[in-house]
Amino acid sequence: MSAREDVATLKERMQSSIIGQEAVVERLIIGLLANGNLLVEGLPGLAKTRAIKALAKHLEADFSRIQFTPDLLPSDVTGTEIYYQKANAGEFRFEPGPIFANIVLGDEINRAPAKVQAAMLEAMEERQVTVAGTTHALPPLFMVMATQNPVEQEGTYPLPEAQLDRFLMHVLIEYPPVEDEVRIIELVRGEEEPNGPAGGQASQEAPARISQKAIFEARSEISGIQVSDAMARYMADLVYASRTPGAYSQDLDRWIDVGASPRGSLSLDRCSRVHAWLAGRSHVDPEDVRAIAHDVLRHRLMLSFEARGDNVGPDQVIDALIEQVALP
Repeated sequence: MSAREDVATLKERMQSSIIGQEAVVERLIIGLLANGNLLVEGLPGLAKTRAIKALAKHLEADFSRIQFTPDLLPSDVTGTEIYYQKANAGEFRFEPGPIFANIVLGDEINRAPAKVQAAMLEAMEERQVTVAGTTHALPPLFMVMATQNPVEQEGTYPLPEAQLDRFLMHVLIEYPPVEDEVRIIELVRGEEEPNGPAGGQASQEAPARISQKAIFEARSEISGIQVSDAMARYMADLVYASRTPGAYSQDLDRWIDVGASPRGSLSLDRCSRVHAWLAGRSHVDPEDVRAIAHDVLRHRLMLSFEARGDNVGPDQVIDALIEQVALP
């Protein structure tokens, strides 16, 4: 099969086990193909962890899960040097931590203290880990998919802006429609049955997982997606407008304290090219940029107290930016 067919198969398999979250599945695929890290946020029970595990299940990749807690140490994530005693002498050997995997699920990442958050920065941005003065490279296929719960604030540590900026996208998961919730009940009930999809020897053999080679081939094709000068300027204008909101409207000027960094422009470019490729186009158009703008920018804007007083959130601010910035 071609890389496009393999990715379509991966998406279809994920959607078969994640009911009512088609948009979230698409964002996970975009993050994988754009070679970025994702922050997935939603209320409890909305299949955040299930969605990420579904991606790892159907992909030929090593998967690890880190359950972030307030007592976690940096070495619990990165690994550490361990002394091994030999007959006449001893030596230190590096024992890799759970960060050394292809897909790393950071569950409830905002429950980890600052030291652990700092230990994640090098891995997320530079794809390497330095322990005891030695740098260890992470696998070529590597991405962190972190979840956080927006309502259980006791015992949590807000993610620092430096780490938030390292996430390619901030994906929100909403409640599914009631029709989809009925299908969820039926799906889970079927998985619990002895002969269901997860039940015993009577179940059919699982299909072959999508190879990493297909993902790298897809990334190679995506790198060839054309981005015109006008579209590149449109992306840059959207990000620049978040830094100079007063030039566009009084409301934006009151709402935005700090705009997006250049990583916002780079992420818009990467994600819009993936979106165009998934749609079967050879070039990026404004619809691709607008489709992913909220996920790319919502965690990069620092809003003012006036915005909170007006009950205005990041998505409403991004809507206003899109409305104000002229199309190419």
